[in-house]
Amino acid sequence: MKNLILLSACAVIAPLQVNDWNDYPIPAIPPDGMIWELSDMSDDFNYTAPAKGKSEEFHQRWTEGFINAWNGPGLTEWHPEYSEVKNGYLRITTGRNETNGNVFAGSITSKQSIEYPVYMEVRAKISNMVTASNFWFLSKDSTQEIDVLEAYGSDRADQKWFSERLHLSHHVFIRNPFQDYQPKTDDTWYARNGIKWKDDFHTVGVYWRDPWHLEYYVDGKFIKSSSGKDIIDPVNYTEGSGLNKPMQAIINTESHDWRSDMGIAPTDEEINDPQKNIYLIDWVRFYKPVPKT
Repeated sequence: MKNLILLSACAVIAPLQVNDWNDYPIPAIPPDGMIWELSDMSDDFNYTAPAKGKSEEFHQRWTEGFINAWNGPGLTEWHPEYSEVKNGYLRITTGRNETNGNVFAGSITSKQSIEYPVYMEVRAKISNMVTASNFWFLSKDSTQEIDVLEAYGSDRADQKWFSERLHLSHHVFIRNPFQDYQPKTDDTWYARNGIKWKDDFHTVGVYWRDPWHLEYYVDGKFIKSSSGKDIIDPVNYTEGSGLNKPMQAIINTESHDWRSDMGIAPTDEEINDPQKNIYLIDWVRFYKPVPKT
């Protein structure tokens, strides 16, 4: 009886784990006989990490910058002081390198890697910029990539097409000599009823089921699957293995060269506008399937 009372007391006083994503059902279906289990890579950003110096809680999961010494594509220069955790959000911004005119940008990378099968999802509000707001995954050797969220939210008149779309895709690479494959089908750009994705928070997730199957979800609804060799790797860059390597999570902004080469780059006015220049991430979560027992 004494043990029963003690157990009851512990049940009452034990803190209930409440995460920001608890009200968001997992849209992907786990394998038969399995249930989803939350990975400790997940982060609700309900702590503080200043732009300069970050914090111990931040460094439990994340490092500043990229998975290696690369400093970014195109005009991008990733800089640690352009990411911070504040008021329950990861905040990533851009700035101007006055020396060479390049674009300072924030980037963080997970310390852990994750591999299939896994469901991974972000709740975010993209910036109102021509730079990309990203949540993506990359293998340590940079040969396999999954893009969960890639979006360009600028309200410039000539950027309307991009502001109404999310890029849902993946890449496989050969690094030397450099070769890059990603699908070019229409469904890699997702639009919905003229929504401007910068105007509100949205959830975007990918179920990485196995090396040959990805499922994409937006706001809890299934959008598309990328499945089979003809979609995942028709050029055989992975030598028949598909998307099989552990990958690290990356959250960042980028000024891509394919855009800046066409003159699509952030202006000083946009960079200095706090109403435009913030990519907000509410949370990221990761689930692995485990046996029901």
